[in-house]
Amino acid sequence: MKVSWILWWILTIIEIGAFLTFSIFLWFREVDATGAVQTTELKWFSIGIMATLFIIPFLTQLVWLIVNLITSKKLKAQNQNM
Repeated sequence: MKVSWILWWILTIIEIGAFLTFSIFLWFREVDATGAVQTTELKWFSIGIMATLFIIPFLTQLVWLIVNLITSKKLKAQNQNM
């Protein structure tokens, strides 16, 4: 069970780091790949689109967290009964 928690933390840190890195990249670029100048509205729109794509991994992490919590409580209860 401890391995599952360690993997959960590692993947959570990687996911948050990737989101922050991509958001910073999108915010500080002046021109996108098509040559369009990035306004503040377009920057927020780009970050919003990226955030919607990060919802799926976030929900997966949330389900994994719940499974880890339930499994940990069950193992703790079994160890106390012995």
